[in-house]
Amino acid sequence: MKIARIDATWAHVPIPPAGQHVSNFGLVASFDSVIVRVETDAGLVGWGEAKAGVGSAASCAGLAAIIRDDLAPLLLGEDPRDIARLWDVMYNAPRHGHAIARGHGMPQLGRRGLTLSAIGGIDIALWDILGKSLNAPVWLLLGGRRAARMPAYASGGWADARNIGAQLKGYVAKGGFKAVKMRVGVMDGTPARSVERVKAARAALGPDIGLACDAHGTFTVAEAKAFARMVEDCDLMWFEEPVSGDDKAGMAEVRRSCAVPISAGESEFTRHDFRDLAELRAADILQPDLAIAGGITEALRISAIASAFNLRLAPHLWSGAPGFAAGLAVAANAAAGFILEYSLGSNPLLQDLAREGFPVEDGMVEIPDRPGLGITVDEAFLKRHARA
Repeated sequence: MKIARIDATWAHVPIPPAGQHVSNFGLVASFDSVIVRVETDAGLVGWGEAKAGVGSAASCAGLAAIIRDDLAPLLLGEDPRDIARLWDVMYNAPRHGHAIARGHGMPQLGRRGLTLSAIGGIDIALWDILGKSLNAPVWLLLGGRRAARMPAYASGGWADARNIGAQLKGYVAKGGFKAVKMRVGVMDGTPARSVERVKAARAALGPDIGLACDAHGTFTVAEAKAFARMVEDCDLMWFEEPVSGDDKAGMAEVRRSCAVPISAGESEFTRHDFRDLAELRAADILQPDLAIAGGITEALRISAIASAFNLRLAPHLWSGAPGFAAGLAVAANAAAGFILEYSLGSNPLLQDLAREGFPVEDGMVEIPDRPGLGITVDEAFLKRHARA
């Protein structure tokens, strides 16, 4: 079996006004991602996902071009089941001179940013092909699932202090969720206003529903420390990305200063970034986004770091269906995996791109046993929302 074709489509799906919200990224009026399609000469097709960044569509065109123009030529004619070797081929390839880049050379192209996202998108598709070729789900290829179902938390929470309680309680009612996550940070103007919203949320939810907060890295170190101290009585599951991911030392300072667990990782690339988080003791929970950090192959290495440092793993799953399915498989297998993110915002690439859904019942998501990623992409939907 050989790789015959690799396509990358920038999917741009507008969100109706009723489903839009204002977060730390501004007004979110569309959902954008790059959907990867890898076709083999045996007729098998694998699907993957690559993201230009969390909350941004600015570089999707460039990301798709890297997949088509830089990485695809390296892989055509290769056996898609040689995933570990092909990951290294992509990571170690110079941007030009494809003929000499079959697994050799320095990692000039595959360092950080769009290139790692592109590698991750293809990697996810290759795992999908491998599973389909063996008629086995990806989680089984990774060594099995630790349970047939996993708990999920409802992710959203942009409402003001007056309405945040009702918004989060609405999430709980939708799927019987036992935990929710809300946004804080620059969107509120000051840490005190974020604190006001968190306290209102906790008062509405009561003590039995887990509550997490995500600042998207928008606080300064001093602001994050002040916020964390003021919400210590709210029994938070975690405080996510308190400061910029570029300031890992600052994040470690925040973690040392408070009793609230710190989580991070949705904007990090490769195991090396996560090793730094672990060694600096900057986070309690690692949150790789497989469509950014390097795909399933790299997520397995990140999972090993979490386990070795006695940390927990909760992949960032604000993704389309391929990215969500890939993160689900890794979390289900990982020794450090413990919970799934489940978007309660308007997310058409999760809700409409694949014919299969990921229903939540009593706060739990079933780990499907369908081959590969377990999704069937609606190619007509993808074509309707394709950007050049």
